[in-house]
Amino acid sequence: MNERYIEFSNDKLMELAKNNDLQAFKALVERNGKKAYLLALKLVGDPADAQDISQEAFIRVYNSRKRYDEKKPFFSWFYTILSNLAKNHLKKGKVRLRYRRRTRDEREAVGADFAVSPEYILESNRIKERVWKAIEKLPFEQKEIIVLRHFEDLSYEKIAESIGIPLGSVMSRLYYARKKLKEILGSESE
Repeated sequence: MNERYIEFSNDKLMELAKNNDLQAFKALVERNGKKAYLLALKLVGDPADAQDISQEAFIRVYNSRKRYDEKKPFFSWFYTILSNLAKNHLKKGKVRLRYRRRTRDEREAVGADFAVSPEYILESNRIKERVWKAIEKLPFEQKEIIVLRHFEDLSYEKIAESIGIPLGSVMSRLYYARKKLKEILGSESE
């Protein structure tokens, strides 16, 4: 990344990109590309589709940069674009959800080095696979809220802002998503 841009926030980079600073946009993509990919992967479950969706999201950001509202956080705007692309992709039926590969792909994407026992990894992967299979069965709106809260660690306020719903709706959706997830996981263990 160009050292000139290291100290700038995403919001500032987007403001510069809006004014045709292509190096600022490049810095924005470099800074957020991996996170966008991982978020798309959590939403659609397929690495190749996640790559396409995250790249398309940045293309759309670039093409609509002149309409960016500096009063709103970049992430909220970007997430709306990414989420809509993921929803449309899933609606078109172009993807068969495959979360079994998610853990391995995510580790490779971030270059994680796990120095733990093989037994721990095996049991951890079994649990993760079971949870992701259950998440896969949730409707998109519930899956989205679970991913944003528990995997992206966003606050309720950030979630509300990102997906454009009231705070109370975030809390309600999260409650029902967790309840449904618990039901699915409970029925699978019987």
